[in-house]
Amino acid sequence: MGIVPVWGFQLIIAITLAFLLRLNKILVILAANISIPPMIPLILFLSHLAGSIWMGDDAQHISFSDEITLERVKTSFVQYVLGAITLAFAAGIFFFGLTYLVLKFFKRQKI
Repeated sequence: MGIVPVWGFQLIIAITLAFLLRLNKILVILAANISIPPMIPLILFLSHLAGSIWMGDDAQHISFSDEITLERVKTSFVQYVLGAITLAFAAGIFFFGLTYLVLKFFKRQKI
């Protein structure tokens, strides 16, 4: 939830989902706080990069030498939102798999 572009509502949505899905609320709060200031540039860059997959030929590449126009900002925003949703799903699947493997490994060690 920390990557999904619902600025200001990420924690509220995450806690609501934790109650509905009967998840550990403390772990959900800790995991939802991924968008801390040092991570924001990386999340923005990776979201914009992931969004270029969905945009095809209309994909915008980050360039600081080109002129900024309203049309370019609009296209980049759509690309960012699509990429952020894609990145959130990919990160969720990746960390689910990683957590599953780690827990499976520690469970095997106990037996």
